Amino acid sequence: MQTAKQNYQENCNEGFGMLPSCAPLANPYVPFQQENDKTYQADTGLIRGTMYPGLDLPFMGMTNQKEKSKTALHRLQAMNFAISELGLYLDTHPNDADAITLFNQYVEQYADALQQYERIYGATTQMGSALTGEYEWLQDPWPWDYNANREV
Repeated sequence: MQTAKQNYQENCNEGFGMLPSCAPLANPYVPFQQENDKTYQADTGLIRGTMYPGLDLPFMGMTNQKEKSKTALHRLQAMNFAISELGLYLDTHPNDADAITLFNQYVEQYADALQQYERIYGATTQMGSALTGEYEWLQDPWPWDYNANREV
């Protein structure tokens, strides 16, 4: 009687360095996220790559501990990340009232912070520049010019 390994070697040995066409597929397991999950603050979520501690599973235990600077642009990035992450969560949990409330809070905070930022530093996107009635997008400093936009 032939073993599974011998059968594989005889029938599926298509060469080295390539996955044979008859190789078994992986069976991933993704746990379903629970409603009313705890969340990180937006700035921590941006660093960790998720707003949800339950989904924060660092590769080989390595975690990014380095915090972003507390500039207005980084605060905008963190809020934008939180809005996107909560939006994805709400796609599968549309009845989670806490998540909806948090989503709406971040949207409101982001709109206010964006308005303040653009009043001081100019538009963050081409569209934002066009909406002002004047095309000022090519004027320096651009939003990502760190040293030019750094708060002192």
